Amino acid sequence: MPYPRSVNNEASSSAHENTLWEDNAQWWIDGFTDGADAEYEEQILPLAAEELQGMNQVLDVGCGDGQVSRLVKKLGASFVAGVDPTWNQVTVAAQRGGGLHVSKAGADGLPFFDETFDAVVACLVFEHIQDVDTAIAEVARVLKPGGRFCFFLNHPLLQTPGSGWIDDQILDPPEQYWRIGAYLIEQESNEEVEKDIFIPFIHRPLSRYINALITNGLYIQRMLEPAPPPGFLARAAEYEDASTIPRLLYLRAVKLDV
Repeated sequence: MPYPRSVNNEASSSAHENTLWEDNAQWWIDGFTDGADAEYEEQILPLAAEELQGMNQVLDVGCGDGQVSRLVKKLGASFVAGVDPTWNQVTVAAQRGGGLHVSKAGADGLPFFDETFDAVVACLVFEHIQDVDTAIAEVARVLKPGGRFCFFLNHPLLQTPGSGWIDDQILDPPEQYWRIGAYLIEQESNEEVEKDIFIPFIHRPLSRYINALITNGLYIQRMLEPAPPPGFLARAAEYEDASTIPRLLYLRAVKLDV
């Protein structure tokens, strides 16, 4: 899972953002799929399996290379569709197969009929989407009544621009802690997640997502803020002292049957 550094560059246009994702698709594929990332392997994929078990028709929004989609297909779903706005990701998802139906599309314009899916999953996607209201409305539209939206986010507290790990050696005794930036201000930035790798993020406070879900008839049924998994902590010694700070936020929302 991306671990944004405290770099807050000027917001870019939507077209430039799409170019960044196209350019850096291989970075994502190499670093976060096929067992390369401890947080996916130990935390995200097991939780997705738990939440999507028994779902028959599933849509994966922002599917990337399709690792969540393939997992759902292995769980027994009869129809699994994946959409992603970048050609590089869609191409790799199609190459890796797994019985998926993959297409190039954004979350704000899903190419499916109303009330098609038992479940929609979005894994670390909506913090990169500009038109969040339209995207959540689209999720609600394609869900069947009683359908489930499995919503994974980089935790907004972690991803707030200006946040970062502080190692204060002036205090006696020294203190190490995670500094929170301007959490209540919605803002867009390009974050340097690795040297020379910039990814567009849009920070929103949690209430922004919650209210958008409520507006579209999506009732929050479950919320999790899990601690970082052991495999991540083993690879990031500097984060050990912050192991009680959640990196992941998970929401399960259900479409009201009205």
